Amino acid sequence: MNAVPIHFFQEDIAFDLPEKERYTDWIKEVILKQGATLEELNYIFCSDEYLHKINLDYLQHDTLTDIITFDNSDADGMIEGDIFISVERVRENAIELSTTFESELARVIIHGVLHLLGFQDKSEEQAAEMREKEDLCLSLLQ
Repeated sequence: MNAVPIHFFQEDIAFDLPEKERYTDWIKEVILKQGATLEELNYIFCSDEYLHKINLDYLQHDTLTDIITFDNSDADGMIEGDIFISVERVRENAIELSTTFESELARVIIHGVLHLLGFQDKSEEQAAEMREKEDLCLSLLQ
């Protein structure tokens, strides 16, 4: 029996992702539709403080963020990485964006995968393409 290549963890907070199987199937579908191969994905749900420290230590960014994605793959088309998500930041962003926590969390979950698939969001044009891709992926979850 093969182990599930998508794992969900939490650091320094109490958070359990509901419907893990639904999210796992969805993430796999997105990766497959992009023509990539899933090796292993680790989602680590954490606090603002925990993610801020990672941002400082590894990226030298002194800012709060909702997600940091580390690509651990050795080859193009292979998806392997660690995706850290601040549950606190996702909650705050959901309120700010007038959406539900669940909707914002799904968007952030797939945002990390899209980064691993090669999509960027540094420029306005890239951010617009990323948002469009997120929306398309979210429509597959419904």
